[in-house]
Formats: sequence, structure tokens, C-alpha cells
Amino acid sequence: MKKVVNVLTIAGFMFFGAIQSTFAQEVAEKTFHQELKQRFIEGGPGFMGIVLVALILGLAIAIERIIYLNMATTNTKKLVANVDEALSSGGIEAAKEVCRNTKGPVASIFYQGLERADEGLEAAEKAVVGYGGVQMGLLEKNISWISLFIALAPMLGFMGTVIGMIGAFDAIAVANDISPAVVAGGIKVALLTTVFGLVVAIILQIFYNYIISKVDSIVNNMEDASISLIDLLAKYKK
Repeated sequence: MKKVVNVLTIAGFMFFGAIQSTFAQEVAEKTFHQELKQRFIEGGPGFMGIVLVALILGLAIAIERIIYLNMATTNTKKLVANVDEALSSGGIEAAKEVCRNTKGPVASIFYQGLERADEGLEAAEKAVVGYGGVQMGLLEKNISWISLFIALAPMLGFMGTVIGMIGAFDAIAVANDISPAVVAGGIKVALLTTVFGLVVAIILQIFYNYIISKVDSIVNNMEDASISLIDLLAKYKK
């Protein structure tokens, strides 16, 4: 969680720094960043600010998960080969040393299985399965928050749309006139909040799908490697 807070803080400073630098620029022709900032302000600080917070929090969690998953990725074939060699030359303790010197969830699962190897293959297999569930939970940690922000961002945008339309009809009631000039402001706010909510959801959805595919890949490698470990232990026991 500390990593998420740190990433969030950096992202916040970067965003506000970018806004300040944009205010400092005095150019006649608007850049894309200036246009985006203007549209954000026109959408209103209320819902647009909440949508921005959802984007920052979602990106912070996504970046933290991507870093964690990349660090958790292990060359399982090489690890299995090293464990096999260690079992043949030095026994269980040598294989455990190999696992201790290797980072990643697969090595941790191997270590737990080797710890129970003296109790029999069934005990080792139970340890591998049980600790595999623990590692899977660590891989999927905080991912549900990303899916929450994906769902929340467009809903906030649509709520801003409804409020903008209510504002437009209030303006009609006050002016007793339905001319475009009266309702344009409210409709513009409504459309902007919807657009920003959808853009945030699309961005986070891309990160979410990548993270899910990465988790699935690591879990598949964990399962294949666990079967290989049990086979190695069965061969070692003979």
C-alpha cells in the first residue's frame, strides 16, 4: 500500500505541476494539453475532479501491480532444471537453497513443497497446493479496486450528465426561453463529464486486461511448475 501512496503522490505532483506550467505558457495557439485543461475546467470541478481522482488512483494501483507482476515473473524451466540438479547432487537442502536464492512465487511454492518432502509426497503436494493459493491471492491483490474505478468513472460521468441536463432545464425555467444560448452551457457540461468518464474507464480497462492476462500467465506457470516439482520429488524418492 505504501507503493500505491507513493505513486499516487508523484502522479498528483506531476498533474498539478503540468497545470501550473500550462498557465505559465502564453502562446496564441492552443496545444492539446491546453485544450484538455480547458475542457476539464469547463466540465466543472465537482464531478470532473472525482473522475480525475479515480483515474489517478486506478493508474497508481495498476502501475504498482504491473511492477509487482513483472518482478514475480520467473523462468520456471530454468528453476525446475536447477532444482532437479540440486536434488541429484545435494539432496533436499541443496534444492531448498536454490529456491531461497530465486525470487518469485514459483520459488516460494517450491520451497514450501521441499519443506514437507520428508513427510511424503502427499504432504508435499498439499503444501504446494495450499501455498499456491496464498501466492495467487498476492498476485491478485488490489486488482478489484481497478475494476471498481473502471465502473465508477463512467457512472460519475453519467451523473454529471444528468446534473448538467437538470441545470439546462433550470436555465430554461428561469429564462422562460428554450433558445440554444440558454441550454448550451448545461448540455456542454453534461457531454464533457460523460466523455471524461468514458476516457478514464477505457484507459483503466486496458491496464486491467493486461494485468489479468499477466496474472493468468504466472498462475499457469505456477501450476505447471508445481506438477514438475512433484514429479522431481517422486523421482528423488525412488
